[in-house]
Amino acid sequence: QLQASGGGLVQAGGSLRLSCASSGRTFSLYAMGWFRQAPGKERELVAAISRGGGSTHYQDSVKGRFAISRDNAKNTVYLQMNSLKPEDTAVYYCAASQGVILTWVVVTQESYRYWGRGTQVTVSS
Repeated sequence: QLQASGGGLVQAGGSLRLSCASSGRTFSLYAMGWFRQAPGKERELVAAISRGGGSTHYQDSVKGRFAISRDNAKNTVYLQMNSLKPEDTAVYYCAASQGVILTWVVVTQESYRYWGRGTQVTVSS
């Protein structure tokens, strides 16, 4: 199971740190991703990280503002969000993809098998 937390209400320009904890024992076997879905829009990939944490991928709109990281000893993946904008407002989800080569990131939603419940992020202008 995946449990996301850390969402909330923040003013534009502020920061939030999302966490996603896994209750499984094999967290390091999963590539991880953070997705978001804004009202009336499709869910989209925000950032992804490889099993070992050495490779990352970001959506263009968040490059330079967001950072994904993971701590396999704590079974947790993080999304540090800085310089938040109103257009970042969405429900954020973490997801896990199994059976991936150690250094690969996964960028397609269909490749993610396990999903956590979302956490709401609201950025006010």
